[in-house]
Amino acid sequence: MADANVRIPEEARDRLAAAAEGLSLRAYLARLAETVLTPAERAERAEQARAALNTWNGYAPTAGEQAALDDELDRRLTQTQHP
Repeated sequence: MADANVRIPEEARDRLAAAAEGLSLRAYLARLAETVLTPAERAERAEQARAALNTWNGYAPTAGEQAALDDELDRRLTQTQHP
């Protein structure tokens, strides 16, 4: 496996090193990366969740309903970030 050099601020490096709890920073970052989903994995999980909801209670919004729900969620998130 090839290594990659990443430049980050010293404060970020120090925080990551402190969170590593005895691991090398390299090992900690490798372990952390294993927990992050790729965009394809996130899409797959979202589709699985939609299928489970549909099976459970018939939840199957149209594209327009989904867009309206997304807009409402964005509006609410904006309100919580900017009181």
